[in-house]
Amino acid sequence: MSIKNWLENERPREKLLHKGAASLSDSELLAILLRTGTIGMNAVDLARSLLKEFGGLRALLSADQKSFCQGKGLGMATYVQCQAVLEIARRHYAEHLGERDSFTSPEHVRDYLQASLRDRQAEVFCVLFLDNRHRLISFEECFNGTIDGASVHPREIVRKAIHHNAAAVILAHNHPSGIAEPSQADIALTSRLKESLGLVDVRVLDHFIVGDGQPVSFSERGLL
Repeated sequence: MSIKNWLENERPREKLLHKGAASLSDSELLAILLRTGTIGMNAVDLARSLLKEFGGLRALLSADQKSFCQGKGLGMATYVQCQAVLEIARRHYAEHLGERDSFTSPEHVRDYLQASLRDRQAEVFCVLFLDNRHRLISFEECFNGTIDGASVHPREIVRKAIHHNAAAVILAHNHPSGIAEPSQADIALTSRLKESLGLVDVRVLDHFIVGDGQPVSFSERGLL
């Protein structure tokens, strides 16, 4: 049955307007993005089918371009739209978290980094530059690709820290595999960066790895 023939308070768009977005199911939210269904399926039915096919909303939205576009009723336009929605949500959440006074709470940092780095398809190395009260000056994505001692250059981090007049930094990178355990390369890189930044009197407060679960803190693991 076409959604137009549903009772008004059961249609996803009207339900969102009257009850708020939180009242909608995953399939109803996805149906609003899809806008239309396919032959024999309305948008909600199509959304349910896609969620079952991909294994859930997160898996669908995290799929690479090729896999996503192979889904029934999906294509490049929908992929672009979904990626834009994800990035808007990520920036909105990160901006809100960044407005807090300081990054003295490990949980605050974890929330911020999960909003910024989880579900990235490539590895990204980032630095949070902080003032002497641990307030955020700048969050920068400094390096992309496989993160190891050859791809992350301490001199670039030092240069940026001096440019921002930072008193401290928090290092972070993601593991696209979802497994947030530090590697020996991660530990060695952290040691090099701590030593290099120490020469210009900039403290390394922590290094976080973001995966599927809680981001792992080097400081809490005794690795810093």
